[in-house]
Amino acid sequence: MPDATGLELIANELREAEPGSVIATSIDRGRAEIRIDPGKNREVLTHLQQRGFGFLASLHGVDYYPEEPRLGVIYELLDMTEVDRVSIKARLSTEDPRISSVTGLWPGADFPERECFDMFGVIFEGHPDLRRILMPEDYEGFPQRRDFPVGGEPVLFTYNEQQNYGHNQ
Repeated sequence: MPDATGLELIANELREAEPGSVIATSIDRGRAEIRIDPGKNREVLTHLQQRGFGFLASLHGVDYYPEEPRLGVIYELLDMTEVDRVSIKARLSTEDPRISSVTGLWPGADFPERECFDMFGVIFEGHPDLRRILMPEDYEGFPQRRDFPVGGEPVLFTYNEQQNYGHNQ
C-alpha cells in the first residue's frame, strides 16, 4: 500500500493525465483510497493499469444510505511487481447510477459488474452482457440496497411444507 506521499504522487499523476478525475484521497484503516469522478473511471483505471496496477483484485458495490451520492463502486487494484494496493472509489446517485464497464481492461470484471448491477442497480455502460446473475430476471428491486425491505418469501423445509403450501400428505 502506498504511504501518504506515494498516494499523493499517484493522485497527482491522475490529475495531470485526466484533469478533474480525482475528487479526494485518503488513507483509511491502512488502505490507500482515491475517490474519482465516476464519469472518468475508465480513463483513471486505464492509467493505473498502465502504471503497473494490472490486477483487479475485486470490484464491488456499496450503499452509503442515507448519504448522497448514495451508491459506490469500489475497485481494489494490485501492483504485483511493487507489491502495492490502491482502492479506487466512485460514488453514484440512485437517480442515474451509470458508470463505464471495465470488462475491456479486465475481462474478470464481467461477473462482479453483473453482481453489482443485480444487487445495487448500478448500470455498467458498455458491458457485454449486463443482466441479473443471482436473482431471477423478473425480480423487482435491488436486494443489497439499504432501503430494500427486510423479510421475503418463506423458505420451504420439510417440517413446514404443509404449513406454507397447505399440502396434505
